[in-house]
Amino acid sequence: MKVIGYKQSLEISNPESLIDVELPQPIASGRDLLIKVKAIAVNPADYKVRLNMAPAAGEVKVIGWDAVGEVIATGESVSQFNPGDQVYYAGDITRQGSNAEYQLVDERLVGIKPKSLSDAEAAALPLTAITAWELLFEHLCIKQQAPHSTEKSNEVILVVGAAGGVGSIFIQLAKTLTGATIIATASRESSTEWVKKLGADHVVDHTKPLPAQIDGLNIGSVTHVASLNSTDAYYEAYTQLLAPFGKIAMIDDPEGLDITKLKLKSLSLHWEFMFARSMFNAVDMDEQGRLLNRVSDLVDQGFIQTTLGQHMGAINAANLRAAHEALEAGRAIGKIVLEGF
Repeated sequence: MKVIGYKQSLEISNPESLIDVELPQPIASGRDLLIKVKAIAVNPADYKVRLNMAPAAGEVKVIGWDAVGEVIATGESVSQFNPGDQVYYAGDITRQGSNAEYQLVDERLVGIKPKSLSDAEAAALPLTAITAWELLFEHLCIKQQAPHSTEKSNEVILVVGAAGGVGSIFIQLAKTLTGATIIATASRESSTEWVKKLGADHVVDHTKPLPAQIDGLNIGSVTHVASLNSTDAYYEAYTQLLAPFGKIAMIDDPEGLDITKLKLKSLSLHWEFMFARSMFNAVDMDEQGRLLNRVSDLVDQGFIQTTLGQHMGAINAANLRAAHEALEAGRAIGKIVLEGF
């Protein structure tokens, strides 16, 4: 089968950083599904792994954790899927990724693809939908409501890095399933319009001090922060803005945070890593499959739209290098997707 992988960790400008390779097609066993990959999306996790996890000598590492495909075969213990099912998933960071014609994925991590979306549109959703859902409902513990309930809560969520992949689905889930007021950060006109379109109630400029801008909104104290990038740069502002017992949930890798700043307001800090369940074979690993099915239903009911920002063509090394380069430069709005081999 065709795969795109790497033999050594290199800068994306090097043509050998991602290469086209042929590997044997895997065989499904146990709870694994063998999936024929149709479309993929690219995430910051991809380039972070590429730069920091070199394969053993002579081996090819295949990355990628967002895909849509068709179930081709099932392991003997599979109970939830059948050949022919159209599925979407993020998978497991410890296994071969989705930058391949065929991939093995544990059925508990897989959901049924939204029927109303194309393969490319659906490929934009899995990893970020799981991340956003776990941020909202497991870490920040925002009260969940029926889709588009008119009931408003006293919760005020600040979403920093709102125009990126996670932010783009986080805003939609928060708007659809909670009564919270949503403040998004953006600095460019295009990203400001994007987050407004997705449901942000207010937009502030993250290149300027946040406290003064948010105080000027006259909506009360921030109760929750979804910090999707540059946590160390905004951490001081979070501790100023948050109401007592407020929560911060982050997904990035700040070098150092002074947790003593959280004490006076009894604030809490949470770290979301959507691969935690699959890496450690958690007893509730099937929660990811369930939430993907819930998101699929919300899409097909018209509550959630794709976060596809750019389609970069066929799945090959040259196009994947261009996708990684765009992500590393911070130029992406929404998700970058590739489709077909």
